[in-house]
Order: sequence, then C-alpha cells, then structure tokens
Amino acid sequence: MAWIILFIAGLFEIGWAIGLKYTDGFTRLWPTVGTAYAVWTGIGAVGTATLGIVLLGEAATLGRLASLGLIVAGIVGLKLVTPA
Repeated sequence: MAWIILFIAGLFEIGWAIGLKYTDGFTRLWPTVGTAYAVWTGIGAVGTATLGIVLLGEAATLGRLASLGLIVAGIVGLKLVTPA
C-alpha cells in the first residue's frame, strides 16, 4: 500500500511541475520550470539517497549505486541538450 501511495504522490509531483510552466514566471494565477525542475529533483534524489548510504548506513548495493549513476547521467544529459 505504501508503494501505491508513493506512486500516486509522484503523479501529483509530475502534474505540479508541468503546471508551473503555465504560470509564465508566476505572472498568471494558474499554471515555469520544465528541465530545471527535473534537474532539481534529480539532485535532491541523488543527494538524499547518498546521505542515506553515508549517514544512515543504508546498503550501498551495486544496483543502488548503478541507479544513482543513471540519475546523474540523466541530469548531465539534460544539461547538455538544453539550450542556455
């Protein structure tokens, strides 16, 4: 059940991020972020998981480290293909 709730929360997160694009820099009341938001959340996810390993003694399995590496690769990839 916890994973279902987490998945639903993730869907709301996606809706929130996309909705921000339509605020025109928060100049409109209703729904500015896109790639920047994806990078921001990626950094947060990698940072949180890394601190969980370092500070909280969570397992640093090959699968977990590979997954974190894929997130970092995605962040770098978004930066490289996004116009300044």
